[in-house]
Amino acid sequence: NYLFVARLSCLYQTGNLSIDDFMKTTVPNIYAIGDVTGRMLLAHVASAQGVTAVEHMAGLDPQPLDYDFIPRATYCRPQIGSFGLTEAQAQERGYTVRVGKFPFIASGKALALAESEGFVKVVIDDEIGDILGGHMIGAEVTELLGELGMARLLESTSKELGWLVHPHPTLSETIKEAALAADGEAVHI
Repeated sequence: NYLFVARLSCLYQTGNLSIDDFMKTTVPNIYAIGDVTGRMLLAHVASAQGVTAVEHMAGLDPQPLDYDFIPRATYCRPQIGSFGLTEAQAQERGYTVRVGKFPFIASGKALALAESEGFVKVVIDDEIGDILGGHMIGAEVTELLGELGMARLLESTSKELGWLVHPHPTLSETIKEAALAADGEAVHI
């Protein structure tokens, strides 16, 4: 309860628990995860924070979470998904970016589903080709976020993501096509 938490004296002035990269609060042996931390109030973030906290408690060497690259999903119709940095955020951080965009109207799977509204957009570091972000709207796009996350984790470039053979017809092809579009090489538009 809140009175117990207040006694711990580890609150930010905003009312969130202050944590470090491993979810430790300012009170020894007390960890916090989830909404009380004020960091991205999403179930999958709380779950990842819990894993990080438990691994740290167990004496393992967990990887700190990079909140910039946690996927964000909005479950509406059409769905909205985003990952990483927007164009503006990337430019504010000093990146020169290029963007690839692929419309669902050009996707065979989206057409077969009668869900042709939407697009996938990727933000790429123009200097080395790293994937800085992805933003999408359309049918089931929240299912596509994992591919961008994996590509970022494995330090894939837009070219490598574009080279990956995707099954056809699938919505995942829209990511491939957006990556190819960032390099001026999209096949289906």
